[in-house]
Amino acid sequence: MTPAFEKLQKQLKQLPGLGFRSSERIAMHLLVGKPERLPALVQALEEAARVVKRCVRCGNLAEQTDGSGDAPVCAICSDDRRDHSVVCVVEHVPDLMAMEHSGAYRGVYHVLHGKLSPISGVGPEQLNFATLFERVRNGGARELILAPSNDIEGEATCHFLTQHLPKNEHGESVKTTRIGFGLPSGGGVLYADSVTLKSALEGRREYLF
Repeated sequence: MTPAFEKLQKQLKQLPGLGFRSSERIAMHLLVGKPERLPALVQALEEAARVVKRCVRCGNLAEQTDGSGDAPVCAICSDDRRDHSVVCVVEHVPDLMAMEHSGAYRGVYHVLHGKLSPISGVGPEQLNFATLFERVRNGGARELILAPSNDIEGEATCHFLTQHLPKNEHGESVKTTRIGFGLPSGGGVLYADSVTLKSALEGRREYLF
């Protein structure tokens, strides 16, 4: 193989879920099997890298296409039809997408971009806590639904949140619930089907600490 092919294969191999053989097949497909698709793929990647940012409110994906430099707001946070007083706290954007696909939730979200894991070097400063605390402090949330994974790190993240949540602008504590898990221990919302997610939302309980 040529050095350029090996470089492409090496970059593909770094993507989640791709091993040596699968990345090699994709590289071969793009360069030999369907080379006419390559320019459109390169263009899409360059455009996404340029315009896709984190939502300034919740951490979800948002697009900044006007070149103004203003912080972008995602489609969910911009939707007046949703209940902005109920905030579901998730680990990652794919978890948010899974909740949306269930069709069972009409509130808004907050994406932490991970969970506390001292072993992996993930502390509070690496997660999107500050903007969540600001939302609570400004009275922008009546209820927080905690939906990190049902494992040790997820529970530690929930505990940290409840211990550090500020009062709202009226000096009141925000209601905090934990998503009801009809999920295996150690599992999260990403791989759950829509029925399970609906049951989990309806079965949420107050988070006691």
